[in-house]
Amino acid sequence: MDWEALRACWDEQEEPSWERCDWFSTNTFHHRQFSDLERLLEKKGARRASVSVCLPSLNVESTIGDIVRTIRRELMEKVPLVDELVVVDGDSSDRTAQVAEAEGAKVFRQGDILPHIGSPQGKGDALWRSLFCTRGDIVVWVDSDIRNFHPRFVYGILGPLLFEENIRYVKGFYQRPLAGESRLFRAGGGRVTELVARPMLSLFYPELGSLIQPLAGEYGGWREVLERVPFFTRYGVEIGLNVDIYTRFGMEVIGQVDLEEREHFNQPLSALGRMAFEIIQALLKRLEEQGRIKLLTRTSPEFIQVDYQEGQYLLEKVDLHVEERPPMIEVEEYREARGLPAG
Repeated sequence: MDWEALRACWDEQEEPSWERCDWFSTNTFHHRQFSDLERLLEKKGARRASVSVCLPSLNVESTIGDIVRTIRRELMEKVPLVDELVVVDGDSSDRTAQVAEAEGAKVFRQGDILPHIGSPQGKGDALWRSLFCTRGDIVVWVDSDIRNFHPRFVYGILGPLLFEENIRYVKGFYQRPLAGESRLFRAGGGRVTELVARPMLSLFYPELGSLIQPLAGEYGGWREVLERVPFFTRYGVEIGLNVDIYTRFGMEVIGQVDLEEREHFNQPLSALGRMAFEIIQALLKRLEEQGRIKLLTRTSPEFIQVDYQEGQYLLEKVDLHVEERPPMIEVEEYREARGLPAG
């Protein structure tokens, strides 16, 4: 694909119009459209594409075994849609790595991948490093804490990437039940999306505001796109990829697919606050770089949280500095491993 021509075409639209491109109706899919795995395999062969699935992990021994086992049996052995199954583990303190390896995944310790390029910095850093240790033309990422895992979380993402020539990056979306103390609420998950990501996107990138789950952990794309964009570390990664792919290549290359419902371990508000802080950092950095806002003072990477214990309010400062990894195609070790010319 001629990426420069694509970008030039997008740049011709001074203010890209949602109504003109009608993106939602043309680039939104349902996983059932791609449930015929033999047909999907045939399309994969026609596109001469290889597929890597990567699971970023940290202390998820209770769920990762079933996820790895399901992908291996259903999508590698029964129908060879997936060529490579990789786990990038963030130095778990439980048996996550051992369980994943026993079920057939290739396990890499995050800090052992390109160790000279910064210390491990959470999820976004793990996804970036996974580009180095995977080989597929298409890379699909799946969160490793899903409790109702089904092959649709993989083939649903693959479908638009294989069947739609223009789509190079696909986000999953779903209903997200919220676990209460005594019951499971059928909706209410995705709190950071609705309280932080969607309002910010609606203000500054309204086209991206129509992604139903912009922070979804189930997504993927063609390597030739993913290797050409930077990755924010920590939880800044999803919002950063959305903005950078949209800005560089246009809304037309992005798709989204309905994966129905996803159950996982809901995080407490304190953890969601830290996630929101990291997302805001990434988005402010991009907005300032693009000249859309001007910060008059430097922002602080310290997040101040309030805790209440035994009748006292306690303040805790947490350093949550979000870093940025360069496009992987600029890393010399990667270029050498991929057989690309240096420089």
